[in-house]
Amino acid sequence: MRQSAVIAGIGLLIMVLTVPFAEFQIFPSLIDYKSPEITAKNLHDNKSYFILGIFLNFITIICDIIVAWALYVFLKPVNKQLSLLVAWFRIVYTAIYLIALLNLIKVLGLLNADKYFLATSQEQVFDQILFYFNSFGREMGFGLILFGIYLGLLGYLALRSTYIPKIISWLLVLAGLGYFITYSGNYLFPSVNTDWLMVTFFGELVFMFWLLLKGGRKGPA
Repeated sequence: MRQSAVIAGIGLLIMVLTVPFAEFQIFPSLIDYKSPEITAKNLHDNKSYFILGIFLNFITIICDIIVAWALYVFLKPVNKQLSLLVAWFRIVYTAIYLIALLNLIKVLGLLNADKYFLATSQEQVFDQILFYFNSFGREMGFGLILFGIYLGLLGYLALRSTYIPKIISWLLVLAGLGYFITYSGNYLFPSVNTDWLMVTFFGELVFMFWLLLKGGRKGPA
């Protein structure tokens, strides 16, 4: 159990490093949603930087799969069937993540569109680039609704355990609610500002530190 806790913690730690850098540093520095032309120029001039962002997301996907497996092993003593269900929720979310990421692969192809689509105007290509970026964001947002359900189930499973602190279990439940309300709200009530709920997202971060420092040192009662 200690080994699976450490593996899950390391996987989560890697994601803490990869996701913010790609989503809050690389992509915002390249994308101007008000100007397809500027976006296309930024991508042409910084193609390697863009590819780095794609690969950071791909590393995150690999870590998601590893974390799903490690937490299944870690929580299997609580309830094997429920632990397996929780793992599958994360795997399905990861599959949606991969599908969303394919939009950025298509953007990469469009950067060389002038070599293949001679009848397509540059303006159309630029618009398609922004379309795929927007598709990436929308599909990721939809996947994060499922991720919220996953965190809620993970928190419930943790509450049923005898070796995970209750405060951490409740933080996971709150994080799940935060994700679910925030990202489902983008579809159901887009005019309502739910940014304040992002504070709940730190529940998984607290869980990560606990896994790395104490997880699995005491077996189930």
